Amino acid sequence: MTIENPARRLASSEHEGVFLIVAATLAWSASGVYSRLLTTDVWTAIAWRSLFGGLFLLIPCLFLEGGISRQQWRFIFHPSSLAMIACQTFSQGCFIGALYMTTVANVTMIYATAPFIAAMLGWVILRERVSRRTLIAGGISLLGVAVIVASSIGGGTGWGDLLALGMTASFALVIIIPRISPDVPSLPPTVVSAFLTLALFAPFGSVGSLDLHNWIVLAAFGATNFSLALVLFLAGAKRMPPAEAALIGTMEIVLTPFWVWLLFSEEPPVATFFGGAIILGAVIWHTAIDVSRSRRPHRA
Repeated sequence: MTIENPARRLASSEHEGVFLIVAATLAWSASGVYSRLLTTDVWTAIAWRSLFGGLFLLIPCLFLEGGISRQQWRFIFHPSSLAMIACQTFSQGCFIGALYMTTVANVTMIYATAPFIAAMLGWVILRERVSRRTLIAGGISLLGVAVIVASSIGGGTGWGDLLALGMTASFALVIIIPRISPDVPSLPPTVVSAFLTLALFAPFGSVGSLDLHNWIVLAAFGATNFSLALVLFLAGAKRMPPAEAALIGTMEIVLTPFWVWLLFSEEPPVATFFGGAIILGAVIWHTAIDVSRSRRPHRA
């Protein structure tokens, strides 16, 4: 008889979790590359990227959260689901719009403040306690955002930065809404929001501008950055401490603008380096403390 060592099994599970989180982060970090490969207008990009994302997300829906069943999808008209659909639809539109109207680095750095905005909204809406450390890190990161946005005024990228802020704030709501109604599945609203985004933005786009190149890029954009990354992250997060998963996820802040710089020589403004360094420092400081605390042995 072979007796499996629980510690070894736990370590193996965490290693799998690290691999899955890294893979999800790499998929998310490709968003800037996809946006720069597209040659169609922003309305068309928003609409059809969402369609492919929704279609590919239907596949994991067969296996996650109870599969595709009437019981799962009857929650669509729950107030929390409707709020999720509205926020995700708005966030998707702002996300692609921001990538078209400002630098990838600006979008990424502003988006990095989402956990802190979510913490503030959680305090306002759910009366959840916010630690002093989170308040400090959130204040510092918002200072970095102010540096980035202030430099964009009059520089032609101001609207893009504002869209990035809108995307970040709406995604922060997406983070806290499931905590209001934990029993409501999260995947069905995400799928519905993808198709709703298509319905809202397709009339303003031009299907005729989509050649084979754009179809392939949009399909890959939706499949990997929208659905595959989400599924990989959810699977990886179950296998490791949340703080460590979040720390690995911060790689996206660096990798997303790095790929665009490497492949397209897109250099962000100098202010983005300063503001981004402030934000990245706050995120890493905050998350590293979470990791350190999660590894401390618990006293009985």
